Amino acid sequence: MSDTVPPRPRSSAVAVIGGGPAGLMAAEVLSAEGAQVTVYERMPTLGRKFLMAGRGGLNLTHSEPFERFVARYGETSERLEPILEAFSPKDAVAWANGLGQPTFIGSSGRIFPKVLKASPLLRAWVARLESQGVAFRLRRTWTGWDDSGALAFEGPDGVETARPDATVLAMGGASWPRLGSDGGWRAVLQARGVPVAPFRPSNSGFDIDWSPLFRERFAGQPLKGLALRHAGHEVRGEAMVTAYGLEGGAVYALSPLLRKAIAGAGEAMLEIDLRPDMLKAQIAERLARAGRGQSTANLLRKALHMPPVAINLLREAHGVALPAEPAALALAIKTSKLRLTAMQPLERAISSAGGVEFAALDEGLMLRELPGVFIAGEMLDWEAPTGGYLLQASLATGVAAGRLALGWLQA
Repeated sequence: MSDTVPPRPRSSAVAVIGGGPAGLMAAEVLSAEGAQVTVYERMPTLGRKFLMAGRGGLNLTHSEPFERFVARYGETSERLEPILEAFSPKDAVAWANGLGQPTFIGSSGRIFPKVLKASPLLRAWVARLESQGVAFRLRRTWTGWDDSGALAFEGPDGVETARPDATVLAMGGASWPRLGSDGGWRAVLQARGVPVAPFRPSNSGFDIDWSPLFRERFAGQPLKGLALRHAGHEVRGEAMVTAYGLEGGAVYALSPLLRKAIAGAGEAMLEIDLRPDMLKAQIAERLARAGRGQSTANLLRKALHMPPVAINLLREAHGVALPAEPAALALAIKTSKLRLTAMQPLERAISSAGGVEFAALDEGLMLRELPGVFIAGEMLDWEAPTGGYLLQASLATGVAAGRLALGWLQA
């Protein structure tokens, strides 16, 4: 990374506020070029949300073609594309390898560390930062700037201040607040004239009014090999039945569209195809060939290998008495519509939409209203599905903020 940034004075002091992936990556880039970096973190330890992601194996990034990868960022794809090109998924893999954590590509194309844990990577990362002279100030909550223009923090011993030459803000969005990213910085920046889009849950589950029997019997069971459709968009993958409704990767991928529909109409219709790899005619033929004289549940189990959770989801969508005629039953299997009434709140969301609007930034991720202050990570107003896209963009924007801060210091 160091050979791509311009030379800069080695005496510059930089404050990085936020000890998550974006902040630590900015600190790595800056300290590698000799900047005196101090990382401020409000929690007692670093990378708490990063470690939480590691409980699922730490999906670092994704191996799909770059054009398709960038498109996952929706309306912000164009703005994020050069940032993701400058620190691509291949760069993320090389970075992990450099920290002694080789990776592998899973069957879905997702990329994970071979140890399937975040803690070894974080330990090696912090050791590298310490070797580059990075200082850490934990249990320090940033409260803004004091009357003299210094950064102000509330810590165990009261208020302390800092006067860095540049500042990188990387305090995360507003999901999982108990892990540190509570969005409390929003009011501070808005008071300084910085436009911040309201926080909204992203990659979260949705409420469905299940029947009591279905909820009691099937909450916690997976639905595999699905296609989910809404507003002309289709996503294949898996979902999980919960007591409140549905969650899981395929649901998360549609969450921006579903959230928008609920905000506008109070509900969203989600169509589920329980056998997306089969045409309706193929399903009807198999059902007809299986013969009559048996219950619908047995027919679906024997002819299509459908588990009880899928069979009963059909009944939730179409009624207890499913069609007996093969073509009609095949259509029901291909088009089960569920009514979503609400999205789970920010506290339960994997990530959040909203944050500092890109219009508030110059081309270098620096706040127009606050020269020398750069923004990285989920503080920015972007969202992406799970699958490695969240962590990749956090790392990449951290790299970008660090490099751009170095360029600004030189200028």
